Amino acid sequence: MGREATRGTVRVGARRIRSSLIAGLDIGSTRTCAVIGELSGEVGREPRLMVQGVGQARTSGRRGGLVANIDETTESIRRAMKEAELLAGVTVDRLYVGISGDHIETRESPGVVAVSGDEVVPGDVLRVHEVARAVPFPPDRELIHAVPTDYVVDEEPGIKDPVGMAGTRLETQLFLVTGSSVAAGNIRKAVSRAGYGVQELILEPLATARAVLTEDEKEVGVAMVAIGGHTTGIAAYYEGRIRQISTLPVGGEAVTHDLVRGLSLPHGEANRAKESFALAMARMADPRETIEVPGPGPGQRRRVARELIARVVEHRLQEILELTERELGRAGLLPRLAAGVVLTGGTSAVPGIVELAQQVFAVPVRLGVPGEGLGGLADSVGRPRFACAAGLALSGVDRWHQTGRGASTRTSGVLSKVGAWLKEFF
Repeated sequence: MGREATRGTVRVGARRIRSSLIAGLDIGSTRTCAVIGELSGEVGREPRLMVQGVGQARTSGRRGGLVANIDETTESIRRAMKEAELLAGVTVDRLYVGISGDHIETRESPGVVAVSGDEVVPGDVLRVHEVARAVPFPPDRELIHAVPTDYVVDEEPGIKDPVGMAGTRLETQLFLVTGSSVAAGNIRKAVSRAGYGVQELILEPLATARAVLTEDEKEVGVAMVAIGGHTTGIAAYYEGRIRQISTLPVGGEAVTHDLVRGLSLPHGEANRAKESFALAMARMADPRETIEVPGPGPGQRRRVARELIARVVEHRLQEILELTERELGRAGLLPRLAAGVVLTGGTSAVPGIVELAQQVFAVPVRLGVPGEGLGGLADSVGRPRFACAAGLALSGVDRWHQTGRGASTRTSGVLSKVGAWLKEFF
């Protein structure tokens, strides 16, 4: 029998999946990115996301991963979504939205149940998950994810899917991810004021990893390191399961602040210098090359050696990478990273950062960009900056594939224009 998604947006039961929309929204510390895609694929196979619209806007109203100003954050969301909807020629009503920040906490929680029959059935798995999730949280904490790491059937460990196995006792370890209820509530409020609903909040490191890591890498051991504006997200996998999730309270904005102080530049000029002339290793710079920057007085200009900029950038990026290396080392994961480290996030676009990271981690390092599982305008999101937004949309595809729910109502043509007009005024 076929299955139908909520609100009549998707129907499976013929040969192909009927059109339905998925949207991901990354409210980053410095930039808000949106990706709208359409489900596509053969029935019985995992659907692909055909990218139709991409949007971005400078973020304001966020501080350290938290919403500090609802109105400013709402405007950033509205601008990014409007651009994506205009390119796609549609409007959407629900979004998969990222959440991050140093308020995120993780812990492992065990669960044990007796198998109800001669072999493990899906109901047994649901029950053991419920037991592992039955952990009291303070009223100011919200459960965001409960991810299974391993199953054990009659003391046989390392089982990925226990359904169908003979046994009498089923155990699991859930990776519980919680966040501040206030932080989550403010994100929902900003999205709502922009005219959308939150289909699900998804931890940004998990979403980013979904976009840039392969299943083979997760199996042999890999760490995703997303260097954003104010935070650096870490998601490490081994034997196909998540083993560590961390968020460090430092990112590319620290590089900008170093340039402000070191070169006596206004913040905007320092950011432009970082985006246009930064190098992650000073030895990559031509010592004879200089760039023009504002001088001490109005209308004055002066020249600065590019090598000096590179030294400032290298010092801060090395510190961020070393903090990440220590975080992975504390979890005992470095020896298990056979596939190495995958760098992504906006700051990973700095030339030379892969070579610098290889020196710090002493494992293979590559740059991670979205691509696998994407079609349509996939090239438009093939940059580290869009890794999280693309991963959020792909996570929405996964939810739909698992449940048949979570797609967005499709509106186009005249209705799309009316919807955009209404958002302008309300």
